[in-house]
Amino acid sequence: MKVAFTTSGTELKSPLDSRFGRAPKFLVYDTGTDSFEIIDNAQNLNAPQGAGIQSGETVSNSGAQAVVTGHVGPKAFRVLAAAEIAVYTSEAETVAEALRLFNGGKLSQIDSADVDSHWI
Repeated sequence: MKVAFTTSGTELKSPLDSRFGRAPKFLVYDTGTDSFEIIDNAQNLNAPQGAGIQSGETVSNSGAQAVVTGHVGPKAFRVLAAAEIAVYTSEAETVAEALRLFNGGKLSQIDSADVDSHWI
């Protein structure tokens, strides 16, 4: 299973970003091979609108079946839901901690956006 984590870094010890649409990068972890790839999301950092939609499409194109992030807005959530990508929120400090919680079944899947559009 591939799981996308929002982050600003390139390693498992990198911080988990609290924003989905405007996260600088996605770390897409493959639980079957214990490997990961980094997908740049810089084009959405300063986008005037559509960052969540574009980020959702980027994650969908990565083959991820789940997302772990701090928060997700309504437009991004709709894109992820349409792609049948499960969304989990976490307050973990790092991607590694969020991955550990995800693998341990300690994160709850959300069924709707947890912040308004243009949250940050």
